[in-house]
Amino acid sequence: MKVIALIGGISQNSLNKQLYSELLRLNTTSLTFETFDISALPFFSQDLENTPPAIAAEFQNAVRNADAVLFITPEYNRSFPGVLKNAIDWATRPYGQNLWQHKPAAIIGASMGRIGTFGAQQHLKSVCSFLDMRLMNQPELYFDASASMNEKGNIKEESVGFVQKYLKAFEKWITVSLRA
Repeated sequence: MKVIALIGGISQNSLNKQLYSELLRLNTTSLTFETFDISALPFFSQDLENTPPAIAAEFQNAVRNADAVLFITPEYNRSFPGVLKNAIDWATRPYGQNLWQHKPAAIIGASMGRIGTFGAQQHLKSVCSFLDMRLMNQPELYFDASASMNEKGNIKEESVGFVQKYLKAFEKWITVSLRA
């Protein structure tokens, strides 16, 4: 099953990019992951929605061809970053062509704090619900990188099992959702 991973942390040393790299390394499921550089998308505008720029059309095709989506988000001001919202908007337009509808999805995120990305994930869950995505609600993964990653950005051994269980739960969720 093909999963598009959308990473809302676009900085060069993003914790969420590191988390994605670690997910790839630790993945023991049948899921195959690919990502898309959402920072390359222009700002969404209704002026462009009927004739999207090539990069936006490429993104729409990537979403269309994915079996599921994994949002990997940092938290900015108790919400998810605008670059992620922009990407979400590109895959909902033109009106009536919501590529997210019924797509299995999950949300994770890393931060340096104990509550992880709780606020960002809650806001993103609201958006996913409105877009009629099939969102996995349990288990949740609010990743405290200060406690669970080493200085090289690798997930510490004591957290590997939890991350792998999360990926297995997501694999099962996608399978069940695609049958529905």
